[in-house]
Amino acid sequence: MDILRRFRRPDLRGAKFIVGLGNPGPKYAHHRHNVGFQCLDRLAQVYGLRFQRRQAKAILANGEISGVKVALVKPLTYVNLSGEAVGTLAYSYGIPLADILVIHDDLDLPLGMIRLRAGGSSGGHKGVRSIIEHLGSQDFPRLRIGIGRPVDGDVVSYVLSDFTPEEKTIMEDAYRRAVAAVKCFLTQGIVAAMNRYNRRDLAPHDLSSRHVLSAT
Repeated sequence: MDILRRFRRPDLRGAKFIVGLGNPGPKYAHHRHNVGFQCLDRLAQVYGLRFQRRQAKAILANGEISGVKVALVKPLTYVNLSGEAVGTLAYSYGIPLADILVIHDDLDLPLGMIRLRAGGSSGGHKGVRSIIEHLGSQDFPRLRIGIGRPVDGDVVSYVLSDFTPEEKTIMEDAYRRAVAAVKCFLTQGIVAAMNRYNRRDLAPHDLSSRHVLSAT
């Protein structure tokens, strides 16, 4: 029976989906573009969840967070095609759009700042654009994690590079706040999470001068 339970596909109907965007493989693991994956790793660690199920071009960790049934989802399609995995899973289990929270990097937020929103355009993020296309709607919540925009240099090279040691310290604090924001979203909803975690006084205080500090 234990062996059968191990390989049985979990029933994710009624679960809330927390989707982190990133590129699969160790080559990309610590890149700025992978903050969605990195945030999910912190969530899994805090709540004792394990990424061990592969389904619909994604790897999943399922369980409960504060009594709420959840599935943490890492699409394995590379960022720009994230919608292939998210769309298939959402339609397979009939997940309402309001129960799909997408976590992704944002160049236009200062390093370490987090912002939640209930929906809206992709903001130029190709992974979010892919999800909108496959879901046929932009009405799903987002948790944006700021990585700053380089003053000089190529943006593509910037997002596909590792954080500096100084930046890692700032980002660890951002992940701590993001984990708390996800818990609030799960237990109280996106509006409560926005009201609590979009406050200006929760912005990081040690922002590098090398990053654009405009917030949206």
